[in-house]
Amino acid sequence: MRVRLHTRMMAALLLAASIGSGAAAAPPTVLELFTSQGCSSCPPADRLFATLAGDPQFIVLSLPVDYWDRLGWKDTFAKHAFTERQVAYSRMRGDGQVYTPQAVVNGSEHANGGNRRAIDAAAATTAPAGVPLMAQHREGEIVVTVGAATGVAAQRATIVVLPYFASREVAIGRGENARHKVTYTNIARDIILLGEWSGAPVTQKIALSRGEDYDGVVVLLQEGSLRNPGAILGADRIALR
Repeated sequence: MRVRLHTRMMAALLLAASIGSGAAAAPPTVLELFTSQGCSSCPPADRLFATLAGDPQFIVLSLPVDYWDRLGWKDTFAKHAFTERQVAYSRMRGDGQVYTPQAVVNGSEHANGGNRRAIDAAAATTAPAGVPLMAQHREGEIVVTVGAATGVAAQRATIVVLPYFASREVAIGRGENARHKVTYTNIARDIILLGEWSGAPVTQKIALSRGEDYDGVVVLLQEGSLRNPGAILGADRIALR
């Protein structure tokens, strides 16, 4: 336990130093899985993402969509905001591809969420710009520090916070997955705009809602706006329990 704590402290100090110096540290690959409890082809992708969540080279989120609720089972985690985010990604890419299970990789490309080879191929061609970003949990607040645009073109981008549940098992009663139990991993519960970034170092804070049983938070620095998200420039994830 002491070795793990020391390692985390050293990593935080090194990242803080890189932010202060303007050096860009390459972030992990960000994978967003658009899934649904009402989608019969989604469980293999949900299992794959449970595995990928344990790999430090990835930051993984599941975003349950609501457009399959009409098939006889209302997804217990779905939010229309996640559907809107998926549609916005397809609009920004210009391909109109919206389906489940769909993995959006680094905010730029998409792949079948159950196909590890396709996900790795998309990750290889969409490496984030590596703008230094560090998130910390301090006394009920999430404190986010973003470094300067060294090595990348200065541009307007948004800082987005996505709180999540780490793992939940759902017994599905009706629809295409009736009588199955499926485990979902890093289930996003909200999409919160924290602030904007225009290339200069910035620090932003947000208080977590009291009573919410979040297990962690993902913070993204992302081109575009909350309504029209684009490529990921930087990312971090912190566990809250």
